[in-house]
Amino acid sequence: MELHTDITTTPSGEAAGRARGARFAPRIARISGLYAAHFTELGIAPGVVADVAAASHDELARWAPHLAAEIGGLAAGAGLPLADVALLDARTEILARAAPSREGECSTMVRAVAGASPETMQTWDWHAHLAPDGLLLAGVGNTGLRFKLFTEFGVSGKIGLNDAGVGVHFNILNHRSDGGAPGVPVHAVARRVIEEATDVDHAIALAGSARVSASTVLTVADRAGRAASIEMSPAGTAVVRPGEDGWLFHTNHFLDPELAAGDTIPRVESSTDVRMDDLAARRTDLCAGTDHARAKALAADGAAPQIMRPDLSLPLVEQWSTLLTVALDTDSFAMSYRAGTPLEAAELGLLTF
Repeated sequence: MELHTDITTTPSGEAAGRARGARFAPRIARISGLYAAHFTELGIAPGVVADVAAASHDELARWAPHLAAEIGGLAAGAGLPLADVALLDARTEILARAAPSREGECSTMVRAVAGASPETMQTWDWHAHLAPDGLLLAGVGNTGLRFKLFTEFGVSGKIGLNDAGVGVHFNILNHRSDGGAPGVPVHAVARRVIEEATDVDHAIALAGSARVSASTVLTVADRAGRAASIEMSPAGTAVVRPGEDGWLFHTNHFLDPELAAGDTIPRVESSTDVRMDDLAARRTDLCAGTDHARAKALAADGAAPQIMRPDLSLPLVEQWSTLLTVALDTDSFAMSYRAGTPLEAAELGLLTF
């Protein structure tokens, strides 16, 4: 994955989207086409894709008009129909119309101790053929907070932080209530939390105000040393707090008991439990002091289950890769990252954004 940087002082909204769309038009068009083909491969009819994308965008316009305007500006700037970009922002909502994948994506670890800066890291796992490019975006939210984030082109947000000292990590979940009534794109929920939240409680309130049609979990932390995993589904929202030692781990299954009863990820076939157990077993080593040391501890001998490598014998839709390793420094308002696995981050070092 090639990472591109966009730094702007234009507040979130139509103008910011239009400028970004014009700058990255070929990449946005390419990734839109890749996702459209991916949905077809999964058996999701084009009409369903269009309907879900339009309905999700309408929900976004009601919940966060400035973010909907930004998607509209992105499409206009790129010279694309709104539908071609809306399907990217609603990619998770569209995927909720297919059978749950046999695998999950992403492993998150956060250690939060009162009065200390949180220690965070996550892997972003996805299909490499759908992410030839990624975006590091630095901007100004509609409340005036500055933010930095990583996302896919055409997708409102994913992983990031703001200068109020709130960081957000992102993992996908699956629930039997997914795919029903239209909801706000979960990536847009992440973006609004990244833009606006001033502490963990504010993040919980913002996320809880969105009606969603697909499930996800935002693991948030603030510079006061608080953290929580906000598990969202159409059936409801739950908050999971750190353990007594301050650690909060999340992979791709629900931790809240009530929501877990509706979990649909195939637990036997997925690595979600293996990754979760491995993180818990490494908790002492992960108290490593620096992001580089933490990546090294996570990588171990390169065989850690958090490091996903594609099985080339499988169809593309079933090939998973760890495409990004990222940590958030809420004190310094900085992201440490490496396009690749924790092993590559340990060997090559992390860059700072």
